[in-house]
Amino acid sequence: MDASPGYLVLLGSGETSATGRRIFEWLLQRITPPVRIAILETPAGFQPNSALVAQKIADFLHRRLSNYAIETIIVPARRRGTPNSPDDPAFADLVLRSSCIFLGPGSPTYAVRQLRHSQVWDATRIRYFLGGAIVLSSAAVLAAGAFTLPVYEIYKAGADLSWEAGLDLLPSPTAPLVFIPHWNNREGGAELDTSHCFVGEERFALLQAMLPADAVIVGIDEHTALALERGNSTARVLGLGCVHVHGRAGTGDYGDGGEIPLAELGQIDWAAFAASLPPALVARARELDQQRNEERVPEVIPPEVLDLVDRREAARRRRDWETADTLRREVEQFGYRIEDTPVGPRLRPGTQRANR
Repeated sequence: MDASPGYLVLLGSGETSATGRRIFEWLLQRITPPVRIAILETPAGFQPNSALVAQKIADFLHRRLSNYAIETIIVPARRRGTPNSPDDPAFADLVLRSSCIFLGPGSPTYAVRQLRHSQVWDATRIRYFLGGAIVLSSAAVLAAGAFTLPVYEIYKAGADLSWEAGLDLLPSPTAPLVFIPHWNNREGGAELDTSHCFVGEERFALLQAMLPADAVIVGIDEHTALALERGNSTARVLGLGCVHVHGRAGTGDYGDGGEIPLAELGQIDWAAFAASLPPALVARARELDQQRNEERVPEVIPPEVLDLVDRREAARRRRDWETADTLRREVEQFGYRIEDTPVGPRLRPGTQRANR
């Protein structure tokens, strides 16, 4: 199957913080508009307020990233065997129609139980494999590894130390990946070590010894993200803390802006990934993509608008801010607004277009 996997962003925590805004912005600058983000309730689906948890994410995106004209859709795929089941094909369609899928806080073991081999999770993997983006935070990061830590059961209920099979989003035959968010958590203060996702360094050392010898552990600090970029041979670190890689090749700590060779994470088996995707759902994804392409009518931007944008860029390079502002207002009179991004100006449709 010909495909080009998209962006994968793994957040240790802080999806609605100032750092989370910066990380989302980094991603949104790389997604071709229009941007439609599906927010899955599943990891928190056991909570009576899971809809509110998801809505807070949507509100954050609309409030703090309004320049990107994001459309959000909340997917209430809460629990199997109910009207809000992750096996509902209608929910899978919502995911397949999106350009980005977000899963966040909750219970990692609950998320695994509800999502494994479900329509919604298969749709999420297909969207990613066909070029879409996935953003995972907190519990969803834990759930995405080859093994997941039953952190609530251990930390809150005193269960014995153990691992459970995870969703294994990035299968590797040589080095199963284990993702640990909240690596540097300090909620316990001086009295209780809550690092290493609340279990503490001492208990985590025992847990690490239970994993296969070739497992690669990727610890992600809070307010920090590991971003796998389309077509790149490295993964990028963004945020306030570090990403900590522990594998056969040794250990490494990477701070903001650092790049981690994907080879340190093992060889991702994309052939196995493709083979595990249900053919009928892949066909459905391509059908929806074709419909979207046929419905999208590209707008021809008037040449005089493009000329104004070029003249404004020249004024900005001269630091002639007064002229640049005047030209920006002229662009707005044509019904467009300019967004200045690190890769250059981006034109968006405005709210009102003048008659000319």
